[in-house]
Amino acid sequence: MMRTPWAYIPSLYLAEGFPYIIINTVSVLLYAQLGYPNEQITLWTGWLYLPWVIKMLWSPLVDANSTKRRWLIGAQIAMSAVLLVIAGLVCWQAIAAAPTNQWSFFTLSLLGFLIGAFVSATLDIATDGYYLLALTPKQQGYFVGIRTIFYRVAMILGSGLLVSAAGYLTTHGVPAPYHWVVFFGALALFFIGCAIYHAAVLPKPAEDKPSQTTQVTAWKEAFAGYFSQENILYILLFILLYRFGEALLEKIVPLFLLKPISEGALGVSMQDYGLIKGTLGLGAIIAGNLLGGWLLGKFGFKKCIWPFAVALVLPNIFYVYLANVRPGLTTLATLITLENFGYGLAMMALTVFIMYVSQGKYKTSHYAISTGIMALGMMVPSMLSGKMQQVLGYENFFWVAFVISLVTFAIVPLSFRIKAIDIAENSRKDTK
Repeated sequence: MMRTPWAYIPSLYLAEGFPYIIINTVSVLLYAQLGYPNEQITLWTGWLYLPWVIKMLWSPLVDANSTKRRWLIGAQIAMSAVLLVIAGLVCWQAIAAAPTNQWSFFTLSLLGFLIGAFVSATLDIATDGYYLLALTPKQQGYFVGIRTIFYRVAMILGSGLLVSAAGYLTTHGVPAPYHWVVFFGALALFFIGCAIYHAAVLPKPAEDKPSQTTQVTAWKEAFAGYFSQENILYILLFILLYRFGEALLEKIVPLFLLKPISEGALGVSMQDYGLIKGTLGLGAIIAGNLLGGWLLGKFGFKKCIWPFAVALVLPNIFYVYLANVRPGLTTLATLITLENFGYGLAMMALTVFIMYVSQGKYKTSHYAISTGIMALGMMVPSMLSGKMQQVLGYENFFWVAFVISLVTFAIVPLSFRIKAIDIAENSRKDTK
């Protein structure tokens, strides 16, 4: 029986989105609440991007071994195990709290998050590859917005509503940090449920089979095909620098919101942080994704990229205002909502760009290479951001981050010179 993609695309991308936000954002919230300094948090959690950077190195192995369906179900089971281990470490840290255990917990939990990052990167490869194999080109175009929405829903739920629920537990009899044990344990159960559900409902497309080449040949052909594209330098620069400003802000913003006022931050409660990010933020990103997908479908990438870039960059100035004025929760929520709406628009453009330059025999590997390059563009700035903030203070840091984010406007014109974009845009027009 042929199942509609509606039966599995939403759940696949919920499962793909949760690990990224847990590993790269919730880890920051966990360490911030436990009192670790900003520089230590940003430097070491910055390394958690590494598996997404280098996943291109083993993506051909996923192409050459077994099926994408088996890979993604196996990765979901492995993610459940990792989350259970992290929940156990948090419980151990709470029971045996002592200064020496602070470093032991940080090291062991960071290792757990790093293993989870490798599992998550593999899940990305398999899920995105399965998407390209299980859906027709027409369905791929239709569901690109749907998959992005559910990926973002997972990210906002993970750093929003679930975090808020964890904060709620601390005000209703669950002492810190045991609320994190509940948080990670619940997500472990979610991933086991996903694995069982997907084993039952995912179709088995005929195209989902190991490539008929050796692993070494697959690796060489995938990389040669990607990096021999015309104007590859422009492609690399666009993917690396499009989100440069966001990369500087990604780990500092949660710390700025949650750290105490005495440290120059806003001192927002965990519960308020989660509600703002998980309700208004969720609606804004979904609205931005929906509108962005519709505009891209109607007008194409080249007509949309400039206004989308503006929507990505200009809201960065909001944090200068927040650090200087320190307004109430209503203003804070309004500005974060506007920022998330712009982010939702802008990320649709980058998603379409990556799909356009990930074509040919090794679509899965090419997509992994593109997203790995994107992760590198997030990793390095985020690792440096904590030291920058420590030296400059929050307000000056946000000014510098805003000025640096203007580089996005410098690289947008490069996208107009990329042949793969022209080919994809012409194909889009022909199929209307």
